[in-house]
Parts: sequence; structure tokens; C-alpha cells
Amino acid sequence: MTTAIIVAAGKSERMGSGTDKAFLSLINKPVVAWSLLAFERCPDIDRIVLVVRKDQQVAAKAVCRMFGISKLQAIVPGGNKRQESVEAGLKACDADTRYVVIHDGARPCVTSDVISEVVKLVRRLPAVTVGRRMTDSVKRVEKGVTVAGSEDRAKLWAVQTPQAFQMKTIRNAYKNLGKREVTDDCQAVELTDPEAKIQIFESLAPNLKITTVEDLQLAGALLK
Repeated sequence: MTTAIIVAAGKSERMGSGTDKAFLSLINKPVVAWSLLAFERCPDIDRIVLVVRKDQQVAAKAVCRMFGISKLQAIVPGGNKRQESVEAGLKACDADTRYVVIHDGARPCVTSDVISEVVKLVRRLPAVTVGRRMTDSVKRVEKGVTVAGSEDRAKLWAVQTPQAFQMKTIRNAYKNLGKREVTDDCQAVELTDPEAKIQIFESLAPNLKITTVEDLQLAGALLK
């Protein structure tokens, strides 16, 4: 069984105090509904676990009902940190889940085709992430805004979600992570199992993460 964990429990600090970007309106749906529908329509996904802020569980249930999310298995409250929310999602997965696909609910442009591609890859690899090659020049800044040097962009990728894992791989990663903090789930695997092979699936489709009001406007233009 393949279970998707959609993480939408962030504080949305750059959106303004008290704002939950997951439930902001994007064209004609809440932001998180776009991701829910992409996973619902993907034939390679069996179940969906949605992780939201504790005070948004009732709203999340209403959204899932409104948009007919039949694969929904559970809605669980997230933690103060993203990795705590992911761990909460992992605990809610069925015991027979062999593969898990973790996605940021703030990335509404994800498609069912991209989800299927990462699922196909994770069936033979321990970890997979969607990503794009860096095309801009990249500078290293060690303090303030002063350039300390340049990086070789040929070796750099911008990593996105969804990220897919064999269940044993991601559970062991978080079990052994300790108090270390990570910015994405693949980093948890990198830190705890340096020998694990993590493959990038290169997707050129728009897949921005909404963090500001301007991002919300851009996503609206892309999804029309």
C-alpha cells in the first residue's frame, strides 16, 4: 500500500499573523484542496493522511468532504516543527503501508503524473525527491548580505516535494535523527543513513511553494 502524507500544519508566518495559508482561497478552492485532489486522482496512491494545525481539524474535515476526498484515512494535528508533523503523519499510516509520499500542502501545482513518477521510482529505491537543476548563479553568503564566494551551479538542485520513501527507510531516519533539525525529509535520510541512495526526479512543471501573498497570486495564474 502507498500512503500520501500531506503536511499543512505550518505557522504561515510570512503570510501575516493568524493566517493559515493552507485554507486561503486559490481561484475556487482552498490551497490545500489542490494537493488533496491531485493525490485523490493519482491511481498510485491508496490512502491519504492530512496533517493540519490542531485548530483546523474541523475545517480540514469539511474541505475533504466538500471535494470528495474518498482516499482520506486520517486528519491529524501537526507539531511545532515540520518534522514533528511528518512524524505524526507516519504514525497515522496503516501497518501495511510499504511506501509513503510526503508533500507540502502549500505546493498546490503538483500533478498526479508527477506523483506517479516518484511512486514508480520508490518501488526500487529507498528515497526519491522531485527537484530542478539550478539555472541562476549561486553565491555563498556567510554573514549579512556580503558575498563570500560562488558555488558551482552544475552540481546544485532545488529540491521540492513530493518526496517518496520506502516506509522502513523514513521511519528509521526519524527514529535515529534525535534532536537534529532538517528542512526536508530527504535530509533526515542523508543524516542518518549516508549510504542510502536518494534519487532526484527532474520535473520542469511549475511546483512553487506558497509562502507570501505574491506566491498565492502567481499560483492562481499558473492554475487557471
